[in-house]
Amino acid sequence: MNTSSRLERANDNAAAFWLAQARVHGWRSRTRPGLTAVRCARTPDDAHRIVVTRPYEEPAVLEQELADLMAEWSTIRCTVEDPYGGLDLSGLGATRMPIMPVMVRGPGPVEGATTALPAVSEAHGGGVLTVDEAREGDSFAMVERTIVEGFPLPARQPWVRGEALPERLLDVPGWRGWLGRVDGAVAGTCLTYDDGRATGVYWVATLPDRRGRGAARAVLQTALAHAHPDRPATLVATSLGEPLYRKLGFVEVARTCWWTRTSVGAVGAVG
Repeated sequence: MNTSSRLERANDNAAAFWLAQARVHGWRSRTRPGLTAVRCARTPDDAHRIVVTRPYEEPAVLEQELADLMAEWSTIRCTVEDPYGGLDLSGLGATRMPIMPVMVRGPGPVEGATTALPAVSEAHGGGVLTVDEAREGDSFAMVERTIVEGFPLPARQPWVRGEALPERLLDVPGWRGWLGRVDGAVAGTCLTYDDGRATGVYWVATLPDRRGRGAARAVLQTALAHAHPDRPATLVATSLGEPLYRKLGFVEVARTCWWTRTSVGAVGAVG
């Protein structure tokens, strides 16, 4: 598989990940070849999500399309994922975030992972570290809370059960949550979403008072080993997470530019 194909698999998985949430929440969405948009709508301040999935020839045309969509949806806050790096959304009141690597891991066994669940190992500094899949409501609620408080997701704080990740997501094919505990206390988590072609990894999070115990590594190892290890795994890495992902076999296939808009800006003609 060439670099372009691996990037497109990552893009498509991210788009499908947000569309799955839209269906469960009842959010509006719009898709066309090369672009997926989701109107997250719990409150007017929720950040809409737009994922560019294919290269574009004329950035100005896409910028105007995004301006028209934001005006139609009365967008206040949004995040636009541009893995091709050619857009300039500053005219829409958006700010460019630090460039992040899109990373892909090929199919295959995961070094250090166990085949049994729950996976049991020793935590750094002592204690028993266990990782299991969140298969029912209470454990999935702990996944949600750990993401809200540990990733973190400030817009979802204080945490309210089911607002960010409703339990109904457990019924979505390919959607899985993973929960790590140290001596029985929740420590870390992540989500995986398998779309039939790749398994995307999202929101790898560790609670602040549990960091440095190896929870993130153990959670990710377990998720990769049990969530379709026969398919490529994809993710977008933060600077903090990138070293761990490289150790687990992920390689960079592109660098993505994300734009965030946090208030009402000039939405209209661009350029």
